[in-house]
Amino acid sequence: MAANLLRAGYGLVVHNRTRQRCQSLLESGAVWADSPAQAAAQAEVVITCLPDTPDVQKVLLGPAGAIESARPGTICIDMSTISPDGTRQMADALNQKGIILLDAPVSGGQVGAIEAKLSIMVGGPADVLERVRPILASLGRSIVHCGPVGCGQMTKLVNQIMVIHTIVSISEGLAFAKKAGLDLSTTLSAVSAGAAYSHSLKNLGPKILAGDWKPAFMVDLQIKDLNLVMDCARRIGQPLPATALAKELLGVLSARGRGRDGTQALFEAIEQLGNP
Repeated sequence: MAANLLRAGYGLVVHNRTRQRCQSLLESGAVWADSPAQAAAQAEVVITCLPDTPDVQKVLLGPAGAIESARPGTICIDMSTISPDGTRQMADALNQKGIILLDAPVSGGQVGAIEAKLSIMVGGPADVLERVRPILASLGRSIVHCGPVGCGQMTKLVNQIMVIHTIVSISEGLAFAKKAGLDLSTTLSAVSAGAAYSHSLKNLGPKILAGDWKPAFMVDLQIKDLNLVMDCARRIGQPLPATALAKELLGVLSARGRGRDGTQALFEAIEQLGNP
């Protein structure tokens, strides 16, 4: 994502906990900052993309965080998938310093990030989104204003509910096909031409057949997202029984030391249920 911003002609100051991971960006013209505060000092826009809510809180509000140096009028765009409530709390804290927060989580995985084809779900003031839309257009094809701050995160959780059910259905279907003695390649070709077709089937089906568990999205990150989903579901009083089951199945993989595998590894967890 940062590389795409550079390619679009934006000046970029970067910070990461591990500097080496930024080396290719630095060689392409980005400037290194020793802290989030240093990165934000002269920035008009600050973009964060981090694993979880505490990480974003630390980078934006913690010691040497962006809030220490960002000027009034700075726009922060958080592209992580984190707690909607935590997002609103951070927006309030930043607003006291005249800093505006947009929550803009993304969907599309690693390939979408590399190819600048992400779907971006934005919460926050609509007029502020329009000011930074050209920046986001360097990162994704779909940029949708979902409502006030926090609504981008809530919409991303809807996305995660739907995506995980699709992956579970693919895993169950292929496990069923294998147990029934069908040729999996033929089966995948047949169902991909019908109503079962989906983006996940196109991308993860061949990985399952090849025994390729390298992550487009890791099991442990999916569990983190579904924990956010279930917390929000309890708060608003919406039962999500199938999502709870999906989270438990992912938990089996994580407990077996496979938390860094891709979510398509659900196929093996389900297949093993039929081979006690």
